[in-house]
Amino acid sequence: MHWRKRLLKKSLLYLILDKDYLALQKTRDLFGAPEIGIIQLRDKTGSKARVLKNARWLRKKIDPVKKLLIINDYADLAFKSGADGVHLGQDDLSVKAARRLLGPDKIIGLSCHNLAQALKAQRDGADYIGIGPIYPTPTKPAAAAIGVKAVRKLSRYKIKIPYFAIGDIHPGNLEALMAAGIKRVAVCRAVLAARNPCQISKVLYRKLKI
Repeated sequence: MHWRKRLLKKSLLYLILDKDYLALQKTRDLFGAPEIGIIQLRDKTGSKARVLKNARWLRKKIDPVKKLLIINDYADLAFKSGADGVHLGQDDLSVKAARRLLGPDKIIGLSCHNLAQALKAQRDGADYIGIGPIYPTPTKPAAAAIGVKAVRKLSRYKIKIPYFAIGDIHPGNLEALMAAGIKRVAVCRAVLAARNPCQISKVLYRKLKI
């Protein structure tokens, strides 16, 4: 197994890094936080030139630490920046097309909202799934929350690739997700908007490790 895939399998906490937080020192403190296994750069409004610039900057920043860098949406920019992979939406480039571009050793993740999409992602060769949004979130205001019950089906129907629950997840609701079988989560505002992001990361990780 390639080292990227091994690191993905070990990762419990996935940070969605919105471009608005890039310049904050408290965000940069997270780059070395051992609890975070994956950092995704997400910029839905910037030009591709800006995304590429920030991706290359992030690559240099997290090179000294053992983390995966994932670029949201743009497989071509993931390739050009030397990132470890790409995260795709249901309406983006297909998993198979991204695989042809990035090769067998890079990570390809896919946002899924139900069991059928998750099963297809697994068949198509995705390395992991982001399942959600579990709860309503202002990060994705147009997306309907799927609820905690929906994630129980993933373990019941033998989704074997890693899946990360996403959507307004924080220390207060994590135990309900874990009771439904979730072992990995992706977070954004719960960590980035916190007064002490490193402390919140520790709290989430300790709960997940139980």
